[in-house]
Amino acid sequence: MKWVRKLYDWVLHWAHTPYGTPALGGLAAAESSFFPIPPDPLLMALAISRPNRSLWYALVCAASSVLGGAIGYLIGWQLWSVIADFFFNHVPGFTHEAFDFVALKYNENAFWAVFTAAFTPIPYKVFTIAGGVFQINFLEFMIASAIGRSMRFFLVAGLIWKFGEGIKGFIDKYFDWLALAFTVLLIGGFAVIKYVL
Repeated sequence: MKWVRKLYDWVLHWAHTPYGTPALGGLAAAESSFFPIPPDPLLMALAISRPNRSLWYALVCAASSVLGGAIGYLIGWQLWSVIADFFFNHVPGFTHEAFDFVALKYNENAFWAVFTAAFTPIPYKVFTIAGGVFQINFLEFMIASAIGRSMRFFLVAGLIWKFGEGIKGFIDKYFDWLALAFTVLLIGGFAVIKYVL
């Protein structure tokens, strides 16, 4: 997967140019619908270079990602029958098994499925396009996307804003586990509210 590494390096190079913020927005939007590299590395690089703008970068990243999610939904809703083979054959994360899994999760609870994909390292783009394919409620989709994406990117940027460059290695190493633990705790909290209180 040398091409993925080259893409990753290309993404990071934008942090050292005057176009870092627009590149972050474009990357976040593209990753939500087709691009294989997540915006987190560029977000971290920009936030570390200018910690006082960390939360601004998180806002750009979250808003652009949600917009990209809406584009992914549109792709699934209007274009999937034409371009499905391209995605299944060339875009990482897209498999028939993944789509069957997403369909199952959407039948169980579409809001939680979108939120979980938006917040965790699960391939969000599969859920955005599948949302359009299965035509889940668009408003519910957008709300779940906005909450999940905002929490994810503001968590990363907030940690850098608070602790500086030293936290980068910790985020890189443990982000998947942190996101999973936080999601479990969040769902558990809602379950307690619903069934216990």
